[in-house]
Amino acid sequence: MRSLFALVGLAVLFAAAPDTVRAQDYTVTIKDHRFTPTEIKVPANKRFEITVINDDATPEEFESKPMKVEKVIPGKSKAVVRIAPLKPGRYPFVGEFHESTAKGVVIAE
Repeated sequence: MRSLFALVGLAVLFAAAPDTVRAQDYTVTIKDHRFTPTEIKVPANKRFEITVINDDATPEEFESKPMKVEKVIPGKSKAVVRIAPLKPGRYPFVGEFHESTAKGVVIAE
């Protein structure tokens, strides 16, 4: 009986293991050519993902030179942007097609 409990315990441990290495997820929405939220706080030195939801009818490009990412998100759709671990600091991002209004920052702490 003990070995059965041990096997069940190991199965639960291995089933949970992928969640412990999974990237953290954040969501940013583009509406009226503006990002919401404009600030995202992430843990430093850990991978993460940003799901970008474009509520506008026109495409927008999520771009950050410091984070080395750029991705076009068609109108009325969403996309996932995967970010490598960042050192502590501030990392601006823009909507390249509407840079004057679509601005934000990732803060790695």
